[in-house]
Amino acid sequence: MDSISDIFKKIDASMSGDNVSIADLLDLVHERGFGMILLILAVPMALPLPVPPGINILLASPLILLTAQQAMGRRTIWLPKWMLKKTIKRSKMSAIITALLPWSARIERFIKPRLEFVTLGIFSHLIGVLGLIMALAICVPLPLTNTVPSLGIALMAVGVIMRDGLAVISGAVIGILWVFMLAMALIFLGTEGITIVKEAIKGYL
Repeated sequence: MDSISDIFKKIDASMSGDNVSIADLLDLVHERGFGMILLILAVPMALPLPVPPGINILLASPLILLTAQQAMGRRTIWLPKWMLKKTIKRSKMSAIITALLPWSARIERFIKPRLEFVTLGIFSHLIGVLGLIMALAICVPLPLTNTVPSLGIALMAVGVIMRDGLAVISGAVIGILWVFMLAMALIFLGTEGITIVKEAIKGYL
């Protein structure tokens, strides 16, 4: 099985022309489409950088769309035709891949095929459901609220790509614990609970 770094390098080497369409990228990632596209989208959002309110919803939208399809059991990604025709400069896509390579090389030391059943069958639907919950949590207007759930989605995506059930479980635990914390704060403290969490996060910035 190819490593994540190998897959990224193959995608980079297979791109041609000055621009690459979304449809071209989906063709390049083949059956690993969900995992690879989710990984590419989630990793930049997992960086501990504040995202202005409103922008977090914009960034979360593709994740919501993809995880919803994953939850429904789709094996291939569906996107509107107008979105498939959208292009990105090949140089920019290569720059994104180059930035992701060191990160992927580091995590590959800990990733290996294990507990593969967690990445297949009915569990793949569950991964989609959990990913959707995390993607929706990114829309909560809190500083750095994109970081933890995006990390959870990224880890689950890595697990699916490399058939590492432990990575999937780790991502699920990290992301859902964050969502649970927000939910408890809202249920027991109301909107004031969100304010308390917000101020606590700001204290660490």
